[in-house]
Amino acid sequence: MAEIHWFPGHMKKALINVEEKIKLVDVIVELLDSRAPLSSLNDDLAKLIQNKKRVIVLSKTDLADIEQTKKWLEYFKKNNDLVIDLDLSKPNSGKIISNCVARVGKPIWDKQKAKGMKPQPIKTMIIGIPNVGKSSLINRFAKRSAAGVENKPGFTRGQQWIKVSNEFVLLDTPGILPMNYENKKKAMNLALLGSIREDILPIEDMCRDLLDFLKFHYPDSLKARFDIENIDNFEDAINGICERRKLLSNGTYDLQRAYKLLLTEFKNGLLGQITLEWL
Repeated sequence: MAEIHWFPGHMKKALINVEEKIKLVDVIVELLDSRAPLSSLNDDLAKLIQNKKRVIVLSKTDLADIEQTKKWLEYFKKNNDLVIDLDLSKPNSGKIISNCVARVGKPIWDKQKAKGMKPQPIKTMIIGIPNVGKSSLINRFAKRSAAGVENKPGFTRGQQWIKVSNEFVLLDTPGILPMNYENKKKAMNLALLGSIREDILPIEDMCRDLLDFLKFHYPDSLKARFDIENIDNFEDAINGICERRKLLSNGTYDLQRAYKLLLTEFKNGLLGQITLEWL
């Protein structure tokens, strides 16, 4: 697989804007997809925020392997201010993130009080790669539909300050990817999760990579979902999916529909709680 480049113009502009506004921000909330936390890290953003107070949120935990998420929490807690896992589909997730930002930002309020000042709203920046759950988190945090939500990369294009309460204001940012991925496995993981457009990589390669991973780590997920026994051979597994789901075109197996079905059902959690990066 060749080196992966996917850096649309709006991402470059957003990265420049983040760099310009970072000095205005008190606390950074960085979302990582709990199914591939290391692949979700953006080194370009990390360089910009390294001196800021930070809350790391492992998102989409409802889709991830519970035991692996526990291990990733411990991994990130070693070198960061505050790390939590969060199911953004739950109503209390907004309260949880509010408490975390308040905890990390408390020294700022304390310093303002010591100077006789009225504590000011903590200016918080939400960052992360595309399709990691930023808009869902903002809407939970702000308790309203303040940010658009769509399950595809590159949906949020602009930046906006959002008043949450008298205690917090948020700066939403579009999902930003590194300019390229020399690590091909990271690029593949993000394509499988929907953070990189699927048409960037050959769909058959994506399915081969996913099936190779699943048959080793989660073989029962394939057998249970598609009611197929032979998952060791790629062609047999795909043909089995075509047969079970009646994916036919002119009397032959419709492989393209099977590929798209497999990727969609994985991305939406229909194959079970699966983590692509193991500790």
